[in-house]
Amino acid sequence: MKGLWKKLLFGSMTLFMSEGCAQEESFDRMFKRLTSGDVPVVMPAEIDSVNVLLLDAREPDEFSVSHLPGARLVGYDNFDISTVDDVSKETPIVVYCSVGYRSEKVGEKLQDAGFTNVMNLYGGIFHWVNEGNRVVNDTGETEKVHAYNQRWGKWLNRGEKVYE
Repeated sequence: MKGLWKKLLFGSMTLFMSEGCAQEESFDRMFKRLTSGDVPVVMPAEIDSVNVLLLDAREPDEFSVSHLPGARLVGYDNFDISTVDDVSKETPIVVYCSVGYRSEKVGEKLQDAGFTNVMNLYGGIFHWVNEGNRVVNDTGETEKVHAYNQRWGKWLNRGEKVYE
């Protein structure tokens, strides 16, 4: 991108965004309003999916449309810590949802249960896809993303929005 860059601070993380990118600045403001920062945030480009456990804190209908490759569905409404009984407390875990709110809440429950390396994916699957990363479903790679509803779907700029 051309133009001036703006430094944004989010907890201990520094984000850089191009001046004039109103959508990204609005998204960042929304994310900061929704989250407390109690769970460390990780950017999509910082994820090494080979060395982390990806947990999807969305609901089964959202997960079936698409999810991050290798992700495990744990849900939000009925999240049960027993879904990670097979996971070491030191395992690097990245939790995500649509934009970051539900994943932070699940991340807090994981931390309360003694998991020591839990991170919240900045912007969830929406930001993941907006950054050009791939998503999959049961049949392979897809462009479809469950956009939750019209209000939240406005944050998804790439991919094919699904509202089922």
